[in-house]
Amino acid sequence: MTFYIKKLITFILLPPTLFILIFLLIAFLSRRRAVKLIALSGALMLYLLSIEPVKDMLYRPLESSYQRAERIEADAIVVLGGGSYKTGILKEDSTKRLLTGFLLHKRHNLPIILSGGAVLGNLPEAEVMKQVLEELGVDKGSIITESRSRDTHENAKYVKEICQQRNFKKVVLVTSAYHMPRSVSSFKKAGLDVVPYPTDFKQDKRYNVYSLVPSVGVLHDSTKAVREHLGNLAYSLLY
Repeated sequence: MTFYIKKLITFILLPPTLFILIFLLIAFLSRRRAVKLIALSGALMLYLLSIEPVKDMLYRPLESSYQRAERIEADAIVVLGGGSYKTGILKEDSTKRLLTGFLLHKRHNLPIILSGGAVLGNLPEAEVMKQVLEELGVDKGSIITESRSRDTHENAKYVKEICQQRNFKKVVLVTSAYHMPRSVSSFKKAGLDVVPYPTDFKQDKRYNVYSLVPSVGVLHDSTKAVREHLGNLAYSLLY
C-alpha cells in the first residue's frame, strides 16, 4: 500500500499532473465562462497528450508506413542524426539510429554515411556519431560524414552528392520509424534509391492502469509526434 501511495503522490506533485490540476483549479475558481473554457480545454489537452493510448494513436500513421526490409541489397548505409547535446553526447533518437546502423554494418560490411550538421555552434552530429562508431571499433575507412545538413531536406541533398561522388546506387536509410515517411519522401525527391530500415519505435501497445496516468515522458513523445505531423505538412507544401 505504501508503494502505491508514494506513486500517487509523485504523480500529483510532478508535471504534467501538477499543471493539469492547476488548470482545473483555475476553471473551478474563475467566474468568467471564457476562462473556465480555456482552462478546462488546456487541462484536457494536456491530459490526453500525456497518456499512452493517445500517444500511440499519434504515432500509428507515422510508424506503420514502412517495415524493415528482410533482404539488404545496397551500396551503403545512411544514418540520419536525431540530435545531440552541447556536451557531445547523442540524444535518445540519435543513439538508437546509430546503434541500428552499427549492427547493419557488422552484418553486411557496408560503408556508413552519417548525416547531421551543427545547430547553434554545437559539434556536428555526424562527427559525434563518428566518434562513437570509432570507439565501437568501426574502421575509419568505412565511415563517411556529412556535416552540413540542418534538416531532412538537406540530409537528402548532401547525401545525394556523396553517393554521386562514390557511385553509390542504392542506400539503406536508417532513421526513427516516425521520421521515416518524411525521410523516404525527401530522399526519393533527391533522386536516391533507398531501402527503408526504421528503428526507434515509440508505440507501446501494452496498456494497464498506469497507461491512463499522465506522464512527462509520454508528453515528450506526443509532442515529438505532433511536430513530425506538422513537419510532414510543411514538407508537402514546400518541397
